[in-house]
Amino acid sequence: MSSHPSPTTTLNEALRAAPATVPVPVADTPISLRAHLRHTGALVRRNLLWIRQDPESMFDAILFPVIFTLLFVYVFGGSIGQSLGGGQQAYVQYVVPGLMAMMGMNMAQGVGTGFNQDFNSGVMDRFRSLPIGRGSVLFAKIAVELMRMLFATAVLMVVAVLVGFDITHWSGLLASVGLSAVFGSALMWVFITLGVVMKSAQSVQAMGFLVLMPLQFGSSIFAPTNSMPGWLQAFTDYNPLSALADTARGLMLGGPVAHSLWITLAWSVGLTAVAAPYAIYKFRTKS
Repeated sequence: MSSHPSPTTTLNEALRAAPATVPVPVADTPISLRAHLRHTGALVRRNLLWIRQDPESMFDAILFPVIFTLLFVYVFGGSIGQSLGGGQQAYVQYVVPGLMAMMGMNMAQGVGTGFNQDFNSGVMDRFRSLPIGRGSVLFAKIAVELMRMLFATAVLMVVAVLVGFDITHWSGLLASVGLSAVFGSALMWVFITLGVVMKSAQSVQAMGFLVLMPLQFGSSIFAPTNSMPGWLQAFTDYNPLSALADTARGLMLGGPVAHSLWITLAWSVGLTAVAAPYAIYKFRTKS
């Protein structure tokens, strides 16, 4: 009895047979939604198999939450915790939701760098030579990176519990993880766009550093904002990382979330609506 090849097998065979470069991208043939989903699933599986072949690519997802949690808790926890009125234990409760907000940001920066390296190595040219949906390549990349982000978040919560974090609202924790994934995916679209339009991975990394460093430290992730100058407090009020961190604190520990939740969702929808179509367009037309 004959058996049909799986989508992944067919895709891998096509990749091996595809030319190394595509001189001029051709117009896309219309592809059905079912085919898009099948192609995306095959590419997700291919990317996961690649991670299994290269386990070192998971080091950032494992080490980042461990190092940052221990660093901030034991270096800054005592002094900042006193200002919170509870010492190091109070700071643990404050900083862990903030660090969760950072997971998507750091994973997103790696997406842009890796995507640019794939272009320069010719992998993306081979994908674009295949009769598959162009968006499928990008959606598969986002899906796999979201899985890595969720793994990093799980590592963060294990370390957080070990250093004394008290989870008081489990439903709030799950909601915070989901919201972090929504915002993280929006940032990933931004960095995929940078990975397509910029010439080198170093440029993507430098741009990410210049943009994300002020957002990261000009926020409520690591410390309360009430001691900051007025102009900086005005910036942090609408900083999406502050909004995400404040929402996670409210959901996980109890407190108001409505204002910060709407800001986070507005940023997520806005970034995705602008960056996703542009990233797909540039991916189709990049030569």
